[in-house]
Amino acid sequence: MAGYLLARSGVSVIVLEKHKDFLRDFRGDTVHPSTLEVMYELGLLEGFLQRSHQEYRHLAIRFGDIAAEIVDLSHLPTHCKFVALMPQWDFLNYLTEAGSNFPGFQMKMQYEVMDLLEESGRIVGVKGKTPNGAFEARAHLTIGADGRHSVVRGKAGLQIEDLGAPIDVLWMRMPKKPDDSYYALGHLKKGKMLVTINRGDYWQCAYVILKGAFEQIQQRGLPAFRDDIADVAPFLSDRTDALRDWKDISLLSIRVDRLLTWWRPGLLCIGDSAHAMSPVGGIGINLAIQDAVAAANILAEPLRRDAVTPDLLAAFQKRRFWPTRWTQALQVQAHKRVVEPTLRGQVNFTKLPFAVRLLNDYPVLRRIPARLIGIGLRPEHVKLTAARA
Repeated sequence: MAGYLLARSGVSVIVLEKHKDFLRDFRGDTVHPSTLEVMYELGLLEGFLQRSHQEYRHLAIRFGDIAAEIVDLSHLPTHCKFVALMPQWDFLNYLTEAGSNFPGFQMKMQYEVMDLLEESGRIVGVKGKTPNGAFEARAHLTIGADGRHSVVRGKAGLQIEDLGAPIDVLWMRMPKKPDDSYYALGHLKKGKMLVTINRGDYWQCAYVILKGAFEQIQQRGLPAFRDDIADVAPFLSDRTDALRDWKDISLLSIRVDRLLTWWRPGLLCIGDSAHAMSPVGGIGINLAIQDAVAAANILAEPLRRDAVTPDLLAAFQKRRFWPTRWTQALQVQAHKRVVEPTLRGQVNFTKLPFAVRLLNDYPVLRRIPARLIGIGLRPEHVKLTAARA
């Protein structure tokens, strides 16, 4: 997204991707109204919505045997009043195709960044490897958007503040039947938590566990794990035999952290590279895109003149730090007050939690979490004029 926005405004951009394609499974697939609004502002929304996706206008969670609707997106002041579920590789392919309309946009696949180039204390590019040998790429500004295990931030020596995350996630696919009409996103039961994401022809499932508990789960055996899935989400009980081997289950280690300083002269980190998010709320990808929009708004014009200064990079961090800090704070509280007590068996769910009961009983209150999840704190808007495609 950052590459697209900058190329759109007339900046010469090279985007480096270490894989040969974007077909990485288990990525964040929830495209929220804030991101869809950015797509509208860029004139890309119509083409985006023509791609296969699912739309959630209401979000529900099942607590034990009681279902509760907690989010109503239909009142948001946006063009799309829903969360779109689209595999991230489709989203990335679409942005790449759109970026190719601008002469300044280059996408290099199978270019794996291994290190930074530095001259006189300033980052001047990156170096790495391809199937055909080593490469160097030089630029006035290098943007690290390489995720929570960022090579860029590691090689830059940027200091990380770890906020702690008590959970990990086990990802798996489960068959989806044509008559499946169940739309609850989350399923909570004493000691268990499962998220089911509608991928059209199958369910992408995220089974939440206490950090470090995967080995213990494996020792209990795969049949016991299948029983856990059926117990927390009974509508899946007739298809858990789709999990034939532990290879069908992927472990995602969760971390919540942020850099103390997101930049160095010639370098800027955005998205999970700057602030790794919890999967709570599914907002990581959307917060990252807000970073990209803010970065382009602040830096595009100086980049055209090769005049990006440390003050501008600091101004970007100042703008994005506040929504990042408070979003992470909400996620940490969700871990402490809901997720961890549930997984430790400290909640029985014989009745709905008080806050959930209010949301379920008073529909107008569902607009509050809808605003936080769907739009977020300090949403960004495209302020750049497009160059000629």
